[in-house]
Amino acid sequence: MLKKVFLFVALFMFCGFSQNCFAYIEKGAAIVRVMDKTAGKTQTLRLTLNKDFSFDGLILNVKSCKQTDPFDAENFFMFIEIYTKLDGRIFSGWMNRNEPGQNPLQDDVYDVWLERCE
Repeated sequence: MLKKVFLFVALFMFCGFSQNCFAYIEKGAAIVRVMDKTAGKTQTLRLTLNKDFSFDGLILNVKSCKQTDPFDAENFFMFIEIYTKLDGRIFSGWMNRNEPGQNPLQDDVYDVWLERCE
């Protein structure tokens, strides 16, 4: 019994001082929801990393999509670049599924938010 307690304490201390215990799992695709406010339509898209995807007037390119460690509360993060055919880049940054209002795409026509990573 004492050996198990010692092992648990050692593991806890190792995780407390190591970044490996706070790792993210890189996934190959992002599931995003795009809403065209003017047309009133919403669509769910599967975006493969580092590939341009056109939707209406948008071009979306997800650079990274990460899931939290399975032992933590589930959350997903993606780094995405969003362009319009007329205005060029309108967004570049991280989005967080559990906090969609923290760093949203703020555009007059479109809303984009992360559903999950696959």
